[in-house]
Amino acid sequence: MEYLECIFCKKTYPLDLFNTLCPDCREPLLFHLHEKKKNLSLNKPNPLEKFLDFLPLSKVQQSLLLGEGNTPLMRLNRLIKKYELPSIFAKNESSNPTSSFKDRGTSVAVQKAVSSGIDKIGTVSTGNMASSTAAYGAKAGLRTFILVKEDVSYEKLVSAAVYNPVLIKVQGDYGDLFYKSLSLGKKYSIYFMNSIDPFRVEGYKTIGFEIFFQLKKQIPQYIFTPVSSGGNIIGLMKAFLDLKHQGFIQQLPTFIGVQAEGCAPIANAFALKKRKVQRIKQKETVAQAISNPNPPGGNIALKMICNNGGMIIDVSDKEILLAQKILAELEGIFCLPASATTLAGFFKLSKRIKFDSKDRIILIITGSGLKGIKNFDCSKMNIQNSTLLKLDETISSILT
Repeated sequence: MEYLECIFCKKTYPLDLFNTLCPDCREPLLFHLHEKKKNLSLNKPNPLEKFLDFLPLSKVQQSLLLGEGNTPLMRLNRLIKKYELPSIFAKNESSNPTSSFKDRGTSVAVQKAVSSGIDKIGTVSTGNMASSTAAYGAKAGLRTFILVKEDVSYEKLVSAAVYNPVLIKVQGDYGDLFYKSLSLGKKYSIYFMNSIDPFRVEGYKTIGFEIFFQLKKQIPQYIFTPVSSGGNIIGLMKAFLDLKHQGFIQQLPTFIGVQAEGCAPIANAFALKKRKVQRIKQKETVAQAISNPNPPGGNIALKMICNNGGMIIDVSDKEILLAQKILAELEGIFCLPASATTLAGFFKLSKRIKFDSKDRIILIITGSGLKGIKNFDCSKMNIQNSTLLKLDETISSILT
């Protein structure tokens, strides 16, 4: 029998997609993996099939896939050379079908929904999860409900609306909307696969599995990832914990979660050595994709980080935008400000600890910068003007 587990009170519950919160702790439940020996199918093309034994799926329906996963792990050679750094790699999740890591979680959750006979799905999102859920819902022929914040950016709104879901802009507190959606989902039989949904989290494990095999079964010493609700870093940690439990590895990477200084409730709790994350007042930050003042998976992420020797840090908007600029200009990676927090976090942490020259460091690039164009001021970009008649003269003057 499949069951969900609360990592706080250790109670387990039979699987119910409409009841994914612990009734006692009110914390999100996680999927508990069976103890049996796991096998890998690395010859399979899709990550869900490659790592099927590690996922809560009995089989993979090919008709529901959009080509998620198998994202590149890129060594950042120019960055390494310019700043004299150890080996730094970018796991570029923006190459997923809807340009973010969210597709990995959505793909698993939709597989589970369809195999369970569910015909209505939904999510609460600031943008990336909205477009991902809408796309996979369209592919599966499911009626899809997307609840977004009232001030969601135009480009993120369009990236979800194009798939023709039921899209609702909701006024009110975003944190409360998360819990309201779960109660309405139960009432109307809509499976809300929100940020910390247990099957979404399981899908994020495939990022960690891919990193391990792309490094030829070598363990990175550090993995930096942006943190919002907590689902992605929980999934990453679960991946390497699974690998350790199955004997593939002997030790874990050091996981570094990074938040924006303007909205860093988990980083604040970590810095103060708190066991629980306290809700904060919403503040402005350029990293809107990870701006969550009341992260539903915050306590789980904090507990897992503390139990496994990781840390959560924050970075300023100035540091984020500089890191975004460096990644674009040196490595050709145009990512969301939220993704650039990883490089900003590395630079900030390198002032406090000394990284070894042999270290392998991973930056998780969670989403494409094309979804955050409004942050750019074209007046500050290197754009020249010329007439056709003077184009020769303009290019000549630039070269000299």
